[in-house]
Amino acid sequence: QVHLVESGGGLVHPGGSLRLSCAVSGSTFDIYGTGWSRQAPGKEREFVARINWGLDSTRYADSVKGRFTISRDKAGNTVYLQMNSLKPEDTAVYYCNAQDVNRIYWGQGTQVTVSS
Repeated sequence: QVHLVESGGGLVHPGGSLRLSCAVSGSTFDIYGTGWSRQAPGKEREFVARINWGLDSTRYADSVKGRFTISRDKAGNTVYLQMNSLKPEDTAVYYCNAQDVNRIYWGQGTQVTVSS
């Protein structure tokens, strides 16, 4: 079993920055990738970013490319999402996920609100 706990959400003004953290614990040996998705009110959950644990390769949604950066602290199995130049349309609940050969695990989510 894998457990994910997100933190770092909050209220920020447009143009501001936030860093989300995702603590990954449990049976992490078989995890090969972690990522972030988000869900805004009335919309479906959408992909934001992903990092491959073996190669440290990354992938981003077009809507966040150049503004968001996903990274990983290998020692502590913590995954980060640095979000810069935030826009009101980035407002959503952000979910961390981790994938092994059997399934995808999800955290409980953290709220990010971008508003003046």
